[in-house]
Amino acid sequence: MDDWACIVGGVERRSDDRYLVVNPFSGEAVGQVSRSRAADIEDALQAATAGSAETADLAAHQRAAVLRRLADLMSAHREEFITLLIAEGGKPRRNAEGETARAIETILISAEEAVRICGEVIPLDRTLPGEGCVGIVQRFPVGVVLGITPFNFPLNLACHKLGPAVASGNAIILKPASATPLSSLLLGRLLVEAGYPPAAVSVLICRPDEAEMLAADQRIGCLSFTGSPDVGWHLRSRATYAKVTLELGGNGAVIVHEDCDLSRVAFRIIEGGFSQAGQVCISVQRVFVHRPLFEPLLSRLSELTDALVVGDPSDPKTDVGSMISKEAAEHALKRIQDACSGGATLVKGGSLSGALLQPTILTGTKAGMEVNCREVFAPIITVTPYDTFEQAVAEVNDSVYGLQAGVFTRDLLRARYAFSHLKVGTVVIGDIPTFRVDIMPYGGVKRSGCGREGPRYAIEEMTDTRMMIIRDP
Repeated sequence: MDDWACIVGGVERRSDDRYLVVNPFSGEAVGQVSRSRAADIEDALQAATAGSAETADLAAHQRAAVLRRLADLMSAHREEFITLLIAEGGKPRRNAEGETARAIETILISAEEAVRICGEVIPLDRTLPGEGCVGIVQRFPVGVVLGITPFNFPLNLACHKLGPAVASGNAIILKPASATPLSSLLLGRLLVEAGYPPAAVSVLICRPDEAEMLAADQRIGCLSFTGSPDVGWHLRSRATYAKVTLELGGNGAVIVHEDCDLSRVAFRIIEGGFSQAGQVCISVQRVFVHRPLFEPLLSRLSELTDALVVGDPSDPKTDVGSMISKEAAEHALKRIQDACSGGATLVKGGSLSGALLQPTILTGTKAGMEVNCREVFAPIITVTPYDTFEQAVAEVNDSVYGLQAGVFTRDLLRARYAFSHLKVGTVVIGDIPTFRVDIMPYGGVKRSGCGREGPRYAIEEMTDTRMMIIRDP
């Protein structure tokens, strides 16, 4: 079992306050981690502030070169990252392989965007006072970026903070989830090895109250948070001096109209609902089905669920691994039981063994049940019939969340109606809401967050616009 140190200004530090990172499937300890002390946090802030002056002076090609070297180092450590993701998060091996590949791609995309940070020239002589004047708009780094990441994609989401921060010339302080810190600690080591100024790199393992103090510190120029809505919106209220990007939860919905390929739809819904044990903010949770297709689709979903392999995440054959903890799985099971007590029908699943929750399908649920109105973050989907397409859109919108929605239809007018009326950050026509590629703008509305990720769009969040006016002599 390795002993992991936090990183403060590019230097590894250990403390007497250590805890064990535990494999949620086996219960075995996979690493010992030093928590950051108050002095470590203050030193990281001071180092980042000083380091940000150095990173701001790096030319675009230098920042891009650092990121390309980081991608090469990540590729060299690919198997180590995969092993860590399986061990610390209970992620099935093929999901861990996919996340590692995506993380490397995110860093390479960030390298490309580092040399594309453009401004504009504004002719100011539209009015008489502006005659003889020209305006030049350019983007500059905010200084220090604080990236707070969740347990479910601990590597790729860390790269979505770190990559754009480096691309735009900022210092980066990463605060990963305490349950899954190991991949981020390795990532921080590799960024220093790739040649980024050490003072500008910190990875802190701290408690929620200490993370809150970090977010509220005036030296933080941008807070980029991915996690639960309650925590995210609270941190936004505390981060009064920083720019804030929140990538929060959702109760992802998919509309299935009768003019679609039923077999493909069923396969994608199962993939979107049960992959990563449903612990994805854009996981399929609510399925609204045109009534003529309701019974055929439900039958096909049941068959596909029966075929899933649920178990040891280190086994390459496993489709669905454990949830992050036994407590999280028990909480999800309670929601299933409450729905059934309220009149819902359990079609599949609903049983628990340790942190393994069997993939679950429910019908006959009501909009106000927690399996619908809250983010379950578990392998649970509800299936509900509808009569008109407009009714389905209204039911999707009947939510405090608005991250992404999927719509299966071949009708262009219905697709345009969905795009115009669905109150979400992204509408995916012909696929599930779980679709994401790392170059796209990603984020939601309502309680699902504010701002956008994706390297190009995150760079906009991590930079300030500054204008220079030149007047003719």
